Amino acid sequence: MAADPFDSALDLLRRLNPKHTTQHLQSLISLAPDLTEDLLSSVDQPLTIRRCKQTGRDYLLCDYNRDGDSYRSPWSNEFDPPLDGGVGDGGAGDGAGAAGVPSDKVRRMEVKANEAFDVYRELYYEGGVSSVYFWNLDDGFAGVVLLKKEAKPGSTSEGSWDSIHVFEAIDRARVTQYNLTSTVILSLANSGSGLGDMDLSGNMTRQVETELPAENDEQQIANIGKLVEDMELKMRNLLQEVYFGKAKDVVGDLRSIGTLSEAGRDRQAQREIIGSMNKFSRD
Repeated sequence: MAADPFDSALDLLRRLNPKHTTQHLQSLISLAPDLTEDLLSSVDQPLTIRRCKQTGRDYLLCDYNRDGDSYRSPWSNEFDPPLDGGVGDGGAGDGAGAAGVPSDKVRRMEVKANEAFDVYRELYYEGGVSSVYFWNLDDGFAGVVLLKKEAKPGSTSEGSWDSIHVFEAIDRARVTQYNLTSTVILSLANSGSGLGDMDLSGNMTRQVETELPAENDEQQIANIGKLVEDMELKMRNLLQEVYFGKAKDVVGDLRSIGTLSEAGRDRQAQREIIGSMNKFSRD
């Protein structure tokens, strides 16, 4: 049986450097234009920053605030460039789609969430850009929380952190069920130093499902904020302990900071100590 082109494209992207996902994705789209929508909606890319013309504030672009080639600002609720109809395909009704303008109630929650995560971003990241987008579901609402922090290219190092948190909030009898999928894209590069060049890139995805009481909109925002905060903490710890720890062990095994003569003296001293201990045990 012939391989499915979409599965083959995803399989190829998993084997390429995550730092250049956007370039690789555009190359695949140029080769298979019929896969454009499926690839854009399935592949997480490093986030892009744009300035809102109405408010002068930066916001982040993703597939969840896109309608064709236009993107909706969470600050002004307007698309840039403007759409022919003036709003997204979903309009302002209760059934608004991911790329369309949410209903009035969900839009009010979106505004509050952007204000809350703007404070979260400043406290945790001390800079960067955040954006939150909500859309309507038949039995609740869904959204995405985006956070980006860049270490601007300097003389020796640069890096970026992109976190994408997609969630569904489904109304139940007395509680709300939250389904959260979080992805972190990390890129670090160091060059020009005496220790050589380093380029470390990767991504991580985790999921969680939970039920929490939510009697009003403010409690919904608080629940989402708590879920995102806990997930980011877990993923940062995993990156630090597992990935960076493993990289440190590998580098330590491959390269010694001390000179060869110092290493030789250390090994000789170790052999002498072991020999003395063996002699003592025989006596």
